[in-house]
Amino acid sequence: MTFPKLDPTGLWLGRVERPDIGPCVVTMREGRLVDITSGTAPTVRDVLERKDAPEYVRTAPGTDLGEAEADRQWLAPCDLQAIKACGVTFAGSMVERVIEEQAAGDPTRAQSIRNRIGSKIGASLSNIVPGSDDAAEVKEALISEGLWSQYLEVGIGPDAEVFSKAQVLSSVGFGADIGLHPISTWNNPEPEVVLAVSSRGEIKGATLGNDVNLRDVEGRSALLLSKAKDNNASCSIGPMIRLFDETFSLDDVRSAELALTVAGPDGFELSGNSSMSRISRDPEDLVRQTIGPHHQYPDGLMLFLGTLFAPTQDRDVPGGGFTHKLGDIVTIENDKLGSLINTVRLSTECAEWRFGASHLMRNLAGRGLL
Repeated sequence: MTFPKLDPTGLWLGRVERPDIGPCVVTMREGRLVDITSGTAPTVRDVLERKDAPEYVRTAPGTDLGEAEADRQWLAPCDLQAIKACGVTFAGSMVERVIEEQAAGDPTRAQSIRNRIGSKIGASLSNIVPGSDDAAEVKEALISEGLWSQYLEVGIGPDAEVFSKAQVLSSVGFGADIGLHPISTWNNPEPEVVLAVSSRGEIKGATLGNDVNLRDVEGRSALLLSKAKDNNASCSIGPMIRLFDETFSLDDVRSAELALTVAGPDGFELSGNSSMSRISRDPEDLVRQTIGPHHQYPDGLMLFLGTLFAPTQDRDVPGGGFTHKLGDIVTIENDKLGSLINTVRLSTECAEWRFGASHLMRNLAGRGLL
C-alpha cells in the first residue's frame, strides 16, 4: 500500500516508531517527515495541551526523516489520551442497531426485520433533534407500537452514548492489521471522524478512525459492548491528526464526506460512505457530553463521532448480509484527512499489545526526555 498524499496546506501531527529509538512525535513539512520529539513536548498529549499547539508544530526544531513511506511503522497519532467513542449518532445506523438487537445477533434474521420495521422507524426518526419535544413524542409513539429500543434512547434521547473504545496506547495506525475477536461471525468496519480533544475540552484537530464492530456480539446484548468493541487491534486511528488552523476547522469536520472501500481476498468489493452533515448531534455537543465538570481527562481524549455506514450488502449467501473475511483491506478516505488503510486479521493473530504507558515513560526517560 502507498502512504496517502496529505494536503500540503495542512498542519499535521502524528507518531512513528523509529528503530532502536522508540515512538516519536512527527509532523509533515513540504512533503517530508520531521521528528519534533523534545523534552518540551515528548508526547502528542503534551503538544495538544499547549495553547500554541499549531505554532509549536509549525516551528519546532526537528530531525528530517525523509519522505513519508508506507513501510515505515506508523503508530496511531495519539498516545496518552483516553480513547472514547460515541454510538448511534446517525439515524440510518440507528435503525441498523435496532435491527441487530431484534435479530439477537443472527444475520440471517436481519433482512426480514429490516423489511418489517426499518422503514417505519426510519421515517419516524427523520430530522428529529435528540432530546427535543418532538423526539419525546416519537418515543411515546414507538413505545405504544412496541418498537422502542435502548438504541433509540441514546439516538434521540437527551443523553448521547459515549463508551470506552480502547485502552490508552492500544490503538493501531496506518498500515497495521486490525483485529476481529475470533468468536464473531457478523462484523463490519465503521468509518468515522475522530476528534483530538485537550484536557480543557478544547477540540484541537481531527483524524480518521475505524471503530471495528462485532454486530453479532453487541446484537446479543448491549451489555457485551466492551467485548464487541475493545479487543486486540480493534481500534485504528490515523494516518495523522490535522490540527485546526486557518486551513482547517470544525466546520470542515461538520461537512466531511468519508468514503470507505473493502477489498476482499476473494475478489469481493464493498464501497460506502458516511456524511457528517447527517449526524444527529453536533460534534461540540458530543464533546461536552464526554468531558466537563462531570468527567475529567487529564491527558485529553480522542473521540470517535459515530458513523452513518452500516453495510447490508450480501457477501456469501442471500440474506446473510456483509461480514469481514480475513485479509480484507479496509480503506477510509477523506480529502482533508487523508486515508487510513488496514488489513483485517483475527485479534489473536495481530501483533500483541505489549507497549503501555509504563513502557512509554521508561522509554522517554531513557532518552532523557522526561
